[in-house]
Amino acid sequence: MAIPKHDKIRVPVMELLNKNGTMKLRDFIEPLSEHFGLTDEEVNEMYPSGNGHIFYDRVSWALSYLNMAGLLDKPKRGMYKINDSGIQLLKTPEKVDKYIEEQLEKREPTRQKKKTTEEQLTIDESSSELTPQEKLYSSFSNIRKSVYTEILNTILTKTPTAFEKLVVLLLQKMGYGGEIENSGLVTKVSNDGGIDGIIKEDVLGLGRIHIQAKRYKIDSSIGREEIQKFVGALAVAQSNKGVFITTSYYSKGAIEYANNLNGSTTLVLIDGKQLAEYIYDYGLGMQVEQTIEIKKLDADFWDSMKDDE
Repeated sequence: MAIPKHDKIRVPVMELLNKNGTMKLRDFIEPLSEHFGLTDEEVNEMYPSGNGHIFYDRVSWALSYLNMAGLLDKPKRGMYKINDSGIQLLKTPEKVDKYIEEQLEKREPTRQKKKTTEEQLTIDESSSELTPQEKLYSSFSNIRKSVYTEILNTILTKTPTAFEKLVVLLLQKMGYGGEIENSGLVTKVSNDGGIDGIIKEDVLGLGRIHIQAKRYKIDSSIGREEIQKFVGALAVAQSNKGVFITTSYYSKGAIEYANNLNGSTTLVLIDGKQLAEYIYDYGLGMQVEQTIEIKKLDADFWDSMKDDE
């Protein structure tokens, strides 16, 4: 099964504490993974950022919410124990989530204020299912997607020539052409022969990447015929490396054709979504709006201190 959300972990955590007494966070992992039938891969699955194990983090937040709601006590740092309120509420486990929400509202009376439009855009999943860390990742992902759309819409307001210059700059930004002076070239419209741009890979220009850039509406499809024409232009230019870049997307036939070319020609297709991602990731025409630094306890530092007996 899928890794359970932190709200689904709360009651099993309470049941374990009621049975075993005081427990450390790591003590919950094995029995809870068995309870939910998780595989080793699921237990060890990391966040996309690589910053922590998902299941471990969700167990941690389940414990935090239970503690904030006054259902668990922490007799020592890193130790958890169910208290009388928790034991009493455990008799009606279906009421646990509602009780926690009510207690958190008392602690944070502004929690239920109407969300702004921006908050609704960036956090569109149930607050009871996601940990704060997961909400942050979800918000970041949604913000990126909205910027991707803005990038493509902005490109569509520019001229075809401006787009050709943009894709040449992007490939240079990605490292193609290296430190070679004037490694990128936008071909003249009157005599481009189906080639919109060229990247020189070496000083002598012996290695070249030829580019075709199509500034199409986002919902337009580029078919096999256009890819075949570009491959023909590569042959005329005696080039075996091509990049076809568009703001739209490729048909299934176009993708299959590009993938099945013989080894003498290497052709890369970049659609609108990939283009926007590259522009964002490589910072072409972008600026950092805000940097958020998130810290966590250094376990080695704190564990080196003597615990209160």
